[in-house]
Amino acid sequence: MKIAITGATGFVGTRLVEVLKQQGHQVLVLTRNVNYAQKKYPASLFPNVTIMPYQPTESGPWQKAISGCDGVVNLAGEPIAERWTPEHKKAILESRQLGTKKIVEAIAQAEIKPSVLVNPSAIGYYGTSEIKIFDENSPPGEDFLAEVCQIWETEAKQVKQLGVRLIILRLGIVLGDGGALAKMIPPFKLFAGGPLGNGRQWFSWIHLDDLVKLILEGLTKNNLEGTFNATAPNPVRMSQLCTVLGEVMNRPSWLPVPDFALEALLGEASKVVLEGQQVLPNQTQSMGFQYQYPTLKLALTDILEKM
Repeated sequence: MKIAITGATGFVGTRLVEVLKQQGHQVLVLTRNVNYAQKKYPASLFPNVTIMPYQPTESGPWQKAISGCDGVVNLAGEPIAERWTPEHKKAILESRQLGTKKIVEAIAQAEIKPSVLVNPSAIGYYGTSEIKIFDENSPPGEDFLAEVCQIWETEAKQVKQLGVRLIILRLGIVLGDGGALAKMIPPFKLFAGGPLGNGRQWFSWIHLDDLVKLILEGLTKNNLEGTFNATAPNPVRMSQLCTVLGEVMNRPSWLPVPDFALEALLGEASKVVLEGQQVLPNQTQSMGFQYQYPTLKLALTDILEKM
């Protein structure tokens, strides 16, 4: 296959490109930073990768390159885990809304249309709760992230009018050798690890390799369509996460990070970490997806052994 990817130099995108390379597929990397992408994917090691400059929220020559691709994976978007100033909230929304709109626009213009668009969303769609259980059929929440996810998914759904199959993946916290876990490990190494906030909030997660496998199944299984929670079937509370992380690292996990410290660091964005949500991948399991890392201990053991 030939797959176009936005966000291909990020945490998830990098692993996806590596796996596509291993499987012999062609990859079109759409990037804002060509020099960085060329260093990350040198032609000598990645002869299957073509790099093209693009601006996510603008039309341009890059859109013509979508024609002839078999699938598109749209991973681009401004980071969530930063202080939500009014400017950054605007960037979070626009990067997803306009970025997805321009991808759909490119597909509409393509002479040879891709057969599938894999577009992420996030479990922030459901809002936060310590007591509720959410699955793919649960209604949306009412906070900022829920609003962003609804708008994001609405833009992606326009592609169905073009006869293109759509897979929406609502991502949980992705665990791997980067991302959120990379920020949690240093305190544990210093014997200063512990839960964030009161520890009762739910932590719905997925191993990076399972997420990449899920994306690949979305690309290759022509009968798959719809919305799927990209989370493992065993969410845990924050206190359980820290206990298991401490066990795997052979470090204590008793020193909590108080709410006010996170609120001082992240402001409104701390809500994502301090409140959380329990999300089950019912649709994902119903379609027969087999997790390589269904439990947190399996996932953390694998990741830490490779770090």
